Amino acid sequence: MTPEHASELNAEICGLAPVIPVLVISDAGQAEGLAKALVAGGLPALEVTLRTPAALDAIREMAKVEGGVVGAGTLMTAKDVEDAKAAGATFGVSPGATDRLLDACEANDLPLLAGSSSATEAMRLLERGYWVQKFFPAEANGGVPALKAIGAPIPQVKFCPTGGVSLKNARDYLALSNTLCVGGSWVAPADLVAAGDWDAITALAAEAAALS
Repeated sequence: MTPEHASELNAEICGLAPVIPVLVISDAGQAEGLAKALVAGGLPALEVTLRTPAALDAIREMAKVEGGVVGAGTLMTAKDVEDAKAAGATFGVSPGATDRLLDACEANDLPLLAGSSSATEAMRLLERGYWVQKFFPAEANGGVPALKAIGAPIPQVKFCPTGGVSLKNARDYLALSNTLCVGGSWVAPADLVAAGDWDAITALAAEAAALS
């Protein structure tokens, strides 16, 4: 997969809804219910972070849910890429980017939403062909003003800001011309997931899906 094709696919995924839920799942038994709740609320693109032993099993379960587009987050190594692809992930997300990670994603036909946090990093990824990127950590890197400033000289790069994004500030990011969508964990709070309160999560997802 070429970087340009990866960016085209990521642009399509980012265009599915204004918010991509960032999910840390400790119990794969909750994955199907969680995915169905989020999709029902209007958030079909789901990022499962590889931060728990249950993550890959969760991706396998979520990949079966009709209407869902499941990705793997926190990809760091070539093995992460291979494992995520084998589990059923259709896209990847990384906090940054290395040549080895990019090579692995391209070799495994897994479109990567690679992270950048500065103009230099954004330019390096763009030079390789990645024009859709993750801006991370968004708030710690200056938030909306920083992303707006980067967009002035580099308008061809589009972003999914993640990290510190919430219902309170999501609309401000989405108002930027270089923002396709945002990533956030607030739509699936740990307490609601643990309780299996899918109706409440669907309501949060619907609220997020209505952002513009």
